Amino acid sequence: MSSNTDAAAPSSGRWLTLAVVALAQLMVVLDSTVVNIALPSAQADLGFSNGDRQWIITAYSLAFGSLLLLGGRISDLIGRKRAFIIGLVGFALASALGGIAGSFGLLVAARALQGGFGALLAPTALAVLTTTFTVPKERARAFGVFGALAGGGGAIGLLLGGYLTQDVGWRWNLYINVVIAIVAIVGAVFLIPRIARSGPRPRLDLPGTVLVSGALFALVYGFSNAETDSWGSPLTWGMLAASAVLLVAFVLWQRRAAHPLLPLSVVLDRNRGAAYAAITIAGASMFGIFLFVTYYLQISLRFSPINTGLAFLPMIGMLVLAAQLGTNLLVPRFGPKILVPIGMGLGVIGMLMLTRLDLSSSYAADVLPALLVLGFAMGTIMPASMQTATLGVDRHYAGVASAMTNTSQQVGGSIGTALLNTLAATAATGYLTAHAPVTSIVAAQAAVHGYATAYGWGAGFFALGAVLTVLLFRRRGQGLSLAPTRTAVAAAEAEPIAASSAA
Repeated sequence: MSSNTDAAAPSSGRWLTLAVVALAQLMVVLDSTVVNIALPSAQADLGFSNGDRQWIITAYSLAFGSLLLLGGRISDLIGRKRAFIIGLVGFALASALGGIAGSFGLLVAARALQGGFGALLAPTALAVLTTTFTVPKERARAFGVFGALAGGGGAIGLLLGGYLTQDVGWRWNLYINVVIAIVAIVGAVFLIPRIARSGPRPRLDLPGTVLVSGALFALVYGFSNAETDSWGSPLTWGMLAASAVLLVAFVLWQRRAAHPLLPLSVVLDRNRGAAYAAITIAGASMFGIFLFVTYYLQISLRFSPINTGLAFLPMIGMLVLAAQLGTNLLVPRFGPKILVPIGMGLGVIGMLMLTRLDLSSSYAADVLPALLVLGFAMGTIMPASMQTATLGVDRHYAGVASAMTNTSQQVGGSIGTALLNTLAATAATGYLTAHAPVTSIVAAQAAVHGYATAYGWGAGFFALGAVLTVLLFRRRGQGLSLAPTRTAVAAAEAEPIAASSAA
């Protein structure tokens, strides 16, 4: 029996298809943060310890990060529509299971299931978008919306999580996914086309799947363990070393596999490689922003959960504005080689502005300007990078190329969260040691000092991103090394505007 593949959606429904895909993407992205605000209430209700609570977050990121490439390849094998609907149904059922959880173990298991189905849903959503919008100008607009959601979904999660936790109950942070998924499933059934694959069905690369899933699991686990057991833990370095070994083995296997899980041409193209690097670095920095600014607003400035979420809304607005300006006007004209480094530079400025915060700072005068700059930075970086990361890929590899985009963001976020949190904790401990005896004021100042240290490293991440993207992205007009394809997607990408976007 033939499987399904992507195809361009009928012209009358492509923008509704974008709405469906955007809903699914928003659900996956905001679920990385919406549960954070609910954690204290969930802990009080279920009675788990402070040491255990991080597994509510880590279970999701471990499953999500380690299975993304597999999810993208399954999408390529069984078809976009089928994979999209399976992902939505599974994510909804896992969310419902978490909502009714009466024990810590069941909640952790539900979160892991969410991550697993999210790993199928996220790359499939991006692949549907990639193959639905074949006209370069419309493609740019669609990626502007998608990129804005990818960058701002975390902040939306903070706002939604604050409202649900404070006014409805922490379990609705999970139940809300069921509502979103039902709407998206109905839309997917009617709007996403199902086209039979021509030619033989490719086989799943099982050795490659085991190697890369194990490598990503070890990487995310290693950095998560560093957050709790310190960088000196043998388990931390053992897992990171195992990840490196497995990644090398995976690359060597992909060079000889008959049906590679990740064709190396997808990542070795300079433009796509630069895009993946940009997404990883931006993800590492942005997860730190959400984590430490949230703590600063709630602990230092005494904001409520709802007010904390509201505080991020101007940042989201600036991100959406920059994303639309970039994809509709600036990327076609200047290309990612100019725009992405500019966004990275703005990220450096925004992070340095945050390092100046202290206990006497105010939101309007000190926090808001930095968030606006950072929002514009992310809106400049993400859409251009995400569009370039999937441009020129053979349509049969669209799922795995999309999965690499999500993998880059997730791995970057996991590394950034663990690394920045460890650096912040170390700096805070050093401050307390140097300012004994410890009073409540000294403790509060130590926390802010730790946040400032994290922001400083975040600025360094953005600076590294600026240098890398300047060096790696091709100049305007040099174009992508396109994979062989005979689809309308490739024909559309040959037009001048697409070449500009990929330059």
